[in-house]
Amino acid sequence: MKGYCVKCREKKEMQDTKSITMKNGKPATQGTCPTCGTKMFRIGKS
Repeated sequence: MKGYCVKCREKKEMQDTKSITMKNGKPATQGTCPTCGTKMFRIGKS
């Protein structure tokens, strides 16, 4: 699944993705950037 890396300023394929629920109850996907290792998020169902 692709997400936006704030550090690299590009859309990239996330690694180590997992589905999470945010504090407001909405679903999201969390992963890491393959290049720099920064946390990436994508809001919405995965």
